[in-house]
Amino acid sequence: MTDYGQPISFGLSLDPSADRLRESRRLARAAQEHGLEYLAVQDHPYQPGHLDAWTMITHLAAETESVTYLTDVANLQLRPPAMLAKAAASLAVLTGGRVALGVGGGASTDAIAAMGGPRRSAGQTVAYTAEALQVLRAALAGRGVRLASGQHAIEGYQAGPVPPRPVPIWLGGQRPRMLAVAGAHGDGWISPLNIYVPPAEVPARQAVIDEAARAAGRDPRDVRRIYNVIGSIGPAAGHSPGLRGDASAWAGTLTEWAVELGFDTFVFWPTHDPQAQLERFAVEVVPAVRAAVAR
Repeated sequence: MTDYGQPISFGLSLDPSADRLRESRRLARAAQEHGLEYLAVQDHPYQPGHLDAWTMITHLAAETESVTYLTDVANLQLRPPAMLAKAAASLAVLTGGRVALGVGGGASTDAIAAMGGPRRSAGQTVAYTAEALQVLRAALAGRGVRLASGQHAIEGYQAGPVPPRPVPIWLGGQRPRMLAVAGAHGDGWISPLNIYVPPAEVPARQAVIDEAARAAGRDPRDVRRIYNVIGSIGPAAGHSPGLRGDASAWAGTLTEWAVELGFDTFVFWPTHDPQAQLERFAVEVVPAVRAAVAR
C-alpha cells in the first residue's frame, strides 16, 4: 500500500480543439456544477487545430466561479518560466486563485524547434526544467529572480503580482531523471495517460520520486500524485483505449489506484460522448471513490 494521505480530488480534461470550444464551455460549466475540482487543458501549441492553452483557460475561467484550471502540462520550452509565472500569477489574481500549474520539459524536440524554440538534449532539458521549477517558485512568491546558468539568463526579474494563495507547481514526466526533479522540486507529479504509464509501472516511478524527495530533505507525502485516466464508462466502451467497464468497476479501480498506487487526483479523459461520460463519472464514480478511499 502506498497511500500518501493527500485528499482525493477529480478533474476533467477538455479538448483544446478550436472546433470544440462550444462543447468545452458546456463541459466546464457541467463539471463545476457536479463539484469536480479541476478542469485540465493540454498544451500542444504546435498543433494547428488547437487553441492556445492559456487563452482557452482564461476564457473558460471567466464563465465559471469555483473550479480550478490545470495546465496538463504547459510546455516549458515554449513558455519560459519567468513569463509563465507572470501568466499564472495574473490568472490566479483574476480568478481568486483558481490555478494549478502543470508543467513539462516538452516532449517533441522537432515541434518545439518548429515554433522557434531551442533544440535541447535530454540532459539539457532535465537541467533546464529543474532550474525552471525553482524560477517559477520564486517568481510566484513575488521574489526577485536572477539566474545565470547554461540554460537560463534571467538578469533580475521583479516578480508580481502575488497570487491570493500559492499556485501549486506539478511536473509531468515519466523518465527517472525527470521524476527525480519532481521529487526534489515539484509540488506534485503528473503522470502521463494510463495507456502510457500503466498501473503496473507506477510503483517504480513513485519510488524514484520518493527517493529524490528524501534526498532533498522533503517528505514524500508532500508531493501530490496526479493520474491522467483515459477510458470509457459503460457498455458503449467497446474497444476504446484505456480503462473500460461499468461505473462500479471504475470506482473499484480508481479506489485501488488511490490506496495502493498512491494517486490522489484523477483527471478523466473520456474517449467518446464527453457530456454523457462526465455525467456518469461525476454522479456514479466520483462519490463512490470518495467514500471508499475515506473508509
